[in-house]
Formats: sequence, structure tokens, C-alpha cells
Amino acid sequence: MSENCGGNCSGCGQNCEKRSLKESLHEGSSVKKVIAVVSGKGGVGKSLVTNLLACKVHRDGFKTAILDADITGPSVPTAFGLHGEKAEAGAMTMKDGKAQEYLKSVKTSTGIQIMSMNFLLPEENTPVIWRGPVISGAVKQFWTDVVWEDVDFMFVDCPPGTGDVPLTVFQALPVDGIIVVASPQQLVRVIVEKAVNMANMMNVPILGLVENMSYVECPDCGKQIRIFGENNIEGIARDFGLKVLARIPIEQKMSVTVDNGEIETLDVNYVDEAASVVENLLK
Repeated sequence: MSENCGGNCSGCGQNCEKRSLKESLHEGSSVKKVIAVVSGKGGVGKSLVTNLLACKVHRDGFKTAILDADITGPSVPTAFGLHGEKAEAGAMTMKDGKAQEYLKSVKTSTGIQIMSMNFLLPEENTPVIWRGPVISGAVKQFWTDVVWEDVDFMFVDCPPGTGDVPLTVFQALPVDGIIVVASPQQLVRVIVEKAVNMANMMNVPILGLVENMSYVECPDCGKQIRIFGENNIEGIARDFGLKVLARIPIEQKMSVTVDNGEIETLDVNYVDEAASVVENLLK
């Protein structure tokens, strides 16, 4: 089986032995559910949605983690104020008496576990100039070589599109569901369709849609102003048989809080429904 195989053998025509491409966790790790946050294009707010979900689910009493799969453009550490942090490396003795090397995830102030490329670079502004296969290998290692401690929900912040890294996440990790992030522009249908079709080809359940930059609320009268025009997210969701789980506005306070690395202090309810859908996976 080729590593480019999507796992959908219908009409494939290839004579290959079907086998699982799933990678095993480090022996010292435990992760119950994996949720991938994806989009068909960049700049729609996948990292924001990932971070908000991890914070909300963590506040609800679950142990959460974020695997930052955006290797060349990691932004998760900034939102949590993790500047200059480094992932600790070491070795632990396993049940068979052998020593197995590991990387230890970095914990936020409230205890959310995170692994990001920034924790392995000499400086956080050092560019990662790698080709696709090497980047995909790094994502796998974040799963196989990192010790994740008793995680209930791991959120994977995927880079945009349907290329190497999202494919690696879907193939190598036991993804229990994905959340598709979109923005209100008219081209959103094509963006959502690409992400949905990829998920369907990979046989990964879609939990629902999140619309970011949905509106701006007038500070004087409270009216919701749709600066990108009237959206059609409900119609798109209906066409694909999906739920709209959240509509996140453009909000200065939220933007400043994230830029200051204080996302864990945000008291907003924008992703509450999405978080509830995720949490129900353990019920």
C-alpha cells in the first residue's frame, strides 16, 4: 500500500494488501480522543478555534492537549504566552526494562499540554525550510515520540488545504472527528467542499462547521454587522448534512488577548456548542 493511499479501495484498481497506516503512541502516553481542526484554505482561524476549544473543554474538567501540526507556521504557543519554552528530551524505562527516548510536551499555566515546532527551534523566529515528507515525519513524531499524560481530548491544529500534513494526520493518527473552519466569503462553499470531501474519502467523521469572522457587533447598539455580506453557512451545512457549531465574531478584545498570550483568560461562549459535541464523544 502506498503512503499516498487514501484508504478508499472502491474503484482503486490497485492490487495491494490493505493495512493500517496508524502510528502507535509512545508507551508512556495515553490519549482517548483525537479531534482535527481543518480548513480548505488558510487565514480562516483554525488555530483560534483549536485554542478556544482546548481551553473550553479543559475548563469543563477534561484533560486536553494540542498537537500543533502547522510545522512551518506554528502560532499556538503565542496564544498561550509560551515564548522561549523548550520541549524536554529524555528516556524512560519501559515495562520490558528497555529505555525509550521521549519528548515531553510543554504545559500552559492551566495545564493544557502542547507540542509545537517552536519548542524545538533555537529561536521561535527561525524558519522551518523543509520539504513535505520531512514535515509529515515531524507530525508523526509529535504523536509517537512525545509523552502525552492521560489526555482526554487532543486537538490537532492542521495547516490549510488537503496536502501532505492533513493527509498524514488522517492516516497516521486515530482521528475520531474533524471540525471544519470557514469564513463568510462566497468562496466558502468550495473551501468547505474540499475539506468535507477529503474527510469522506478518508472515512473520518465530520463533527460540524465553525464560521469565524462571522460578524462585528456594534459597541453602541449591539447590532450584528456582517462586513463580508450575508453568509450562506446554514445552506452549505444543510447541503452536506452538517451542523453549524459556532459563529465567532471579529472582536478586538479577543484579538488583543490572544496576541498577548492570554487566551486562557478569555471568558467567551462562542465555542460552547462545539465543545459539547466533542465532549459527547466520551459519553
